[in-house]
Amino acid sequence: MDGGLVPRLGGLLPEKISRGHRERLAIIYIRQSTVQQVERHQESTRLQYALVDRAFSFGWAREMIVVIDDDLGRPGATIEGRLGFQRLVAEVGLGHVGLVLGVEMSRLARSCRDWHQLLEICALFDTLIADADGVYDPANYNDRLLLGLKGTMSEAELHILKARMLEGRRAKARRGELGKPVPMGYLRRPSGEVVFDPDEQAQTTIRLVFDLFERFRTVGKVMRYLVEHDVRMPVRVRNGPSKGELEWHRVNRASLHNLFANPIYAGAYVYGVRPTDRRRQKPGRPSTGRRAARVETAEVFLSDRLPAYITWEQYQRIRAQMQSNMAGRGGAARAGSALLSGVLICGHCGLRMNAQYNNNGHAGRYACAYMRSSYGEPLCQSLKAAPLDALIAELVLRALEPAALEASLALAADLEAERAALDRQWQQRVERARYQVDRARRQYAAVEPENRLVARTLERGWEEALSEQTRLEADHERFQRGQAAAPSTIELAAIRNLARDLPTLWRAETTTQEERQTIVRLLLERVLVTVVDGSEQVRVECHWQGGHRTLHQLTRPVARLKTLSTYAGLIARAAELRQSGDGFAAIAETLNREGWRPAKRRDTFNAPMVHHLLIRADVIQPRYRRRKPTLERRPDEWTIRELAEQIGMPEPTLYNWVQRGQLRSRMVQTATGRAKLVHADAAAIAVLKAIRKTPAPWRRLPPPLTQPESPAVDS
Repeated sequence: MDGGLVPRLGGLLPEKISRGHRERLAIIYIRQSTVQQVERHQESTRLQYALVDRAFSFGWAREMIVVIDDDLGRPGATIEGRLGFQRLVAEVGLGHVGLVLGVEMSRLARSCRDWHQLLEICALFDTLIADADGVYDPANYNDRLLLGLKGTMSEAELHILKARMLEGRRAKARRGELGKPVPMGYLRRPSGEVVFDPDEQAQTTIRLVFDLFERFRTVGKVMRYLVEHDVRMPVRVRNGPSKGELEWHRVNRASLHNLFANPIYAGAYVYGVRPTDRRRQKPGRPSTGRRAARVETAEVFLSDRLPAYITWEQYQRIRAQMQSNMAGRGGAARAGSALLSGVLICGHCGLRMNAQYNNNGHAGRYACAYMRSSYGEPLCQSLKAAPLDALIAELVLRALEPAALEASLALAADLEAERAALDRQWQQRVERARYQVDRARRQYAAVEPENRLVARTLERGWEEALSEQTRLEADHERFQRGQAAAPSTIELAAIRNLARDLPTLWRAETTTQEERQTIVRLLLERVLVTVVDGSEQVRVECHWQGGHRTLHQLTRPVARLKTLSTYAGLIARAAELRQSGDGFAAIAETLNREGWRPAKRRDTFNAPMVHHLLIRADVIQPRYRRRKPTLERRPDEWTIRELAEQIGMPEPTLYNWVQRGQLRSRMVQTATGRAKLVHADAAAIAVLKAIRKTPAPWRRLPPPLTQPESPAVDS
């Protein structure tokens, strides 16, 4: 309030204004909330600029009056982005300001937090605040109380206006009449009606995109097809002089994702699909903090309100396919030779196993290498893809046999009946909770207002019933999300027809590996694989769609005989046969007949393999012992045979490494010819042993040597 007025030359001025105030700046703060207000409400802007004359009448010289209008077109709900208000607070904090003028308190701030911060700083540095009603001293208790009330009313006014406008939007959306920008393929008439785009090519293009997704099942393949055939997307210009005209833009992944995610193409009107999470919202950016679009949680959902390009069932299939194509859920079916890419889980750590290839993509392996690539830990487990793929293919074909198929379909029907019974139970519980809420509401409404004790008790019971209803509805929604949809009658008939021809189609040359992967994913939810103690034994657990599980055993090829789980028994049996006088060929025949198998490459033993096996196990002694050749050697030099035995690897492999320059070597002259000596100290031998233990696809050999020790004699 102005308080008393003291005389001055040319008029009267409030007594709160002292000479010390007039020796500092008088700041005129000007703000309009939106650009439209600046353009259309120019009288309000002129009224705020006229405050310069009011400051002059208070005794400030023209050169001491500063106008801050940087915030024209900026809302006052937050300080973010309001450079003018930040400059004002900084000038007050530096003690440069004696008076702050605004046409009303809402021009300065619409947030109590920002408003009270300004009041604290003004009180600390003896700065006055003035509006159209008077001059106030924030350090004075009565003035501070009035300023705080005005700030609270200013913020409340903003919330009331927003709530009123938002409720109007919601009411209009519930009727399906709230206008929103329509996507490509649609057009909004002046009457507000949404219709198909009148351009026939635009409609054909949109329908083509949906047909392509039904065929390819991935966004990337649809995009590549459209690019290869130079198909462009129809876009109506929304702003500018060409507003409403049809333009053709090149396709991109984002536009396709938006197209497949928009429920308008299935004829649904939705509102509130992306609610705002205030915890993720950035100050000054009201459009941030929106959660991912989910039609299931839309505030308003009206089906069959708009013309549709696809059915609602097609839309749900597309969304489910896009969800399954995500990397965290297995990814899309690939063209690689691995059959279980995306559905194979490590039985040791529970992480997804990746398909990796060598030999130009023909030799595939499954490896659990996430912890190794992310944290440098040892490789969890790996195995060759071919035997596991063969087992799964056999199981899939067996599962699709008509008899087994009918049993599985009957089991699926039983499970669906069980799920339906559970769903009825949930619906009854929710219905009962709603009745309790309605009953509590009626009891509360029937009580006399004078009986406050009873009213408070009934109100508390009403709140508890509402809380229980909310909890049950949330639990019911989680239950429904966790249940898989039952196949329709048409889908069941298609599955039966497919089962009769599937084995032939599976083995046909025209069937791609991607199609086989798709069939596997339709039947198997995931496959858990556990290599038992690093041996050839593999435990396979198949989780079928519908909840059925089966356990299987698999024998994989391994690199060494010692890795076999039956190695001790194999050696004992071979030694027993040898001691009984059998020859190597007879021992091999007996071992094959009894079901013993080698580590890899062959399914049966032969005489040389038995001979080598018994020598390695020290059951028999070799007929001759190799004498170490007499050569003029340097320190840490080996022949290829000696080094191969020391490392435990085949001589041809080591010779290949030497020839490629991975190891340093030289030729020396002997009495019978020439010999190659390889240099390998203890550290090099340790490295070579570690490389040898690593599976072939992940081996990293040392770089080739570019500077041999003795060019004259080294190879």
